Amino acid sequence: MALTETSRRGVAAAVCVLVLIAGTWVVTGYVRQAAAETPPDKSNSGRTEPSRTADSDQPVVKLTPSQQAQVGLETAALEAAPHPEQFRAYGAVLDISRITELTNNYANAQAQLQTAQAKLEVAKSAYDRTKNLVDSAALPKKEAETAEGTLRIDKAALAAAESQLRTLTATAQQEWGPVIGRGIVERSPAVVKLIERDQFLVQVTLPPGVTVTGTPGTALAQAPTRNANIDLQYISPATRTDPRIQGLSYFFSAPGDSGLLPGMNTTVYVPSGNTYEGVFIEDTAIVRWQGRSWVYLRVTPDSFRRHPISMDQPVSDDDYVVRDIPSGSEIVMRGAQVLLSEEAKSELRGGDDD
Repeated sequence: MALTETSRRGVAAAVCVLVLIAGTWVVTGYVRQAAAETPPDKSNSGRTEPSRTADSDQPVVKLTPSQQAQVGLETAALEAAPHPEQFRAYGAVLDISRITELTNNYANAQAQLQTAQAKLEVAKSAYDRTKNLVDSAALPKKEAETAEGTLRIDKAALAAAESQLRTLTATAQQEWGPVIGRGIVERSPAVVKLIERDQFLVQVTLPPGVTVTGTPGTALAQAPTRNANIDLQYISPATRTDPRIQGLSYFFSAPGDSGLLPGMNTTVYVPSGNTYEGVFIEDTAIVRWQGRSWVYLRVTPDSFRRHPISMDQPVSDDDYVVRDIPSGSEIVMRGAQVLLSEEAKSELRGGDDD
């Protein structure tokens, strides 16, 4: 049956409506897909937002030059250089009353020896004179016997004095080693400085299993009363270890005005005898996050990225030499904590928007 003109127009209009609806659905689908693939713009005026890059798993933190000035952010380009490898060790300032006692005892024994030698010389001379007189019948024989008895007594006294001196010498070396022991015997200037408290004796014990190449020479101790390093001078290997540490021990001397006192404990950094390349980092550049240590490196004039570091090579309690930073990197020396705070806030904002 043929359609009328009016019917044909109605059918055409209906087809046009269906085409428009289908086209709308297609366009809407593309828009939704594009929206799903495009990350939302979370930028806020004056706020820091992290962005991931292909060469690092850490976000980039952005601060404008004016913001950097406001927070006092400072950077420095640091070059790697050779540094002595150091071990963190345990130091104990010793009471040297025993050294003082041995020094005085040795001095007294030495005086007794000199006295015994003098008495023996007198007794020997007296015996020789008496014997000559007895031989010439000028004196009775008993006078010679008396002089000989005195001579034997003085010889025994001299032998006892010599034995006491040898015993004290051996005791000093057994207790304090050949260097300090000889200093006690000779009353050396180094031992006198210890007795007069111009120097303090520090026993430094390495962690168990740690050894150094050769003799340490010098070491650095952390002052307990102020933020400063104390230069320690090597004396000799120690004759005993610290029972709490059970590692190799050495004797060092510390200046009497260093703030250390007998009975104090301190952290000591002992050179291992080896060197390595690394970048010197101050504690102000280091932040702690998620159980690790980090510094911020400048990526561009207004962006920074957190970089993990190892702190196994301390220079002191505040400074470190780091081997896993490229030489010449520009490191944030002041303001790193501000960057960490901004990064954390940005991550929280990002999580809230998901």
